[in-house]
Amino acid sequence: MKNIKVGKVLLDLSCYCGEDLYSDGEIEDQLLELARKHTDSELNCLISEQYSWPLLYHFSGIRANIISWMPITGQESILEIGSGCGAITGMLAQKAGKVDCIELSKKRSMINAERNRERNNVTIHVGNYVDIEKILEQKYDVITLIGVLEYASSYIQGTQEPYSDFLKNIRSHLKPNGKLVIAIENRVGLKYVAGCKEDHVGLIGEGLRGYPQTTSVRTFDKQELLSLLQASGFCHNEFYYPYPDYKFPNKIFTDDYLPSERELCTNYNNFDQERIELFSETEGFNFLIKNNLFPIFSNSFLTISQGVQNA
Repeated sequence: MKNIKVGKVLLDLSCYCGEDLYSDGEIEDQLLELARKHTDSELNCLISEQYSWPLLYHFSGIRANIISWMPITGQESILEIGSGCGAITGMLAQKAGKVDCIELSKKRSMINAERNRERNNVTIHVGNYVDIEKILEQKYDVITLIGVLEYASSYIQGTQEPYSDFLKNIRSHLKPNGKLVIAIENRVGLKYVAGCKEDHVGLIGEGLRGYPQTTSVRTFDKQELLSLLQASGFCHNEFYYPYPDYKFPNKIFTDDYLPSERELCTNYNNFDQERIELFSETEGFNFLIKNNLFPIFSNSFLTISQGVQNA
């Protein structure tokens, strides 16, 4: 298929199979129309006027808080894997010299392109990662996996270690001092213990029990994620703790700056799913903080990792 331009954004369709293999349906047509007609600031105003989970999830400016604080100087080249409708792309493009995106869905890529149509440093490669990564012409200063690592078994097939193989492949596309940024839910996050359904499959306790009914997706607890990164060649790993989670973070804690008691009281429910409430998450977090357990039960993780020098 021919490449197309949306404003200043290039959509590379050379690896696109010709159909979107996943979709949220008609709502994506509505999102595309809104992206064409409105700026991001106007979209945020629409969120306050409409009770719509897809609108909130894809267009909220809060989403970009997960990376807005990072010390990116304006010269870096960034690869965003799984860019979706562009919740993070605009902030990356604002902070970096060049942003290459990889996204399986053409419709979502069009939404992303419309949102960033005035930016001349964004290219969106549409297609499967395993096809696109073979034609990437450069190595990157930063590669992001924001809500993506959990789907590695869909990206990398025919292997017994899809998560490790995915990370090893990604590491080969980093510059020697390049950084991998991952944001992912914590399999044993307090919200799940308190009664939230697992975000991806909508089952209570599915992640807590190690995904006995699920093969297509998985998240990790802190030690599992650290071990996975180390086994994949990332020897230096910094953990951060977005609150209330990485999707809509209003605070990001570190091991050097952890929350104090009574600080965490904005415990959102799952916006798109019903949930049960077994106990007060505010009181649960207070107990965890008092007993130095918050990093283990944080709802989400943000990691910044560097590996040994690539060959």
